[in-house]
Amino acid sequence: MGKEASPRKVADNEALAVGTQIRGSAQKLNLVATLIRGRKAEDALNILSFSKKAMAIDVRKVLASAIANAENNHNLDVDSLVVAEASVGKSLSMKRFTPRARGRASRIVKPFSRVRIVVREQQQEA
Repeated sequence: MGKEASPRKVADNEALAVGTQIRGSAQKLNLVATLIRGRKAEDALNILSFSKKAMAIDVRKVLASAIANAENNHNLDVDSLVVAEASVGKSLSMKRFTPRARGRASRIVKPFSRVRIVVREQQQEA
């Protein structure tokens, strides 16, 4: 009985991971995502490990999750994985207020972002 399983959102040779509540702006997150697009998964992990950008920590966690999904859920070869897609979007924004001069207040916006990483198993070239 019950509900049917939803169809896969990616191809059979791909695995997906999404980080939904990453604290920081989408613009800063996209700078880190551009570093890993189209690279091998192992190289992308190394780049994120040694990057000085603070957002690289969260992107590395999502990439590691995508690699684990590929290995455990979809039986893909980890050594031949490539970052096929790394897309960034806006999520919610927390609104806070801070007091200013002469009894006024100004708004502080604390944005959250989401990152979607797809890794693909690349065929070995002979």
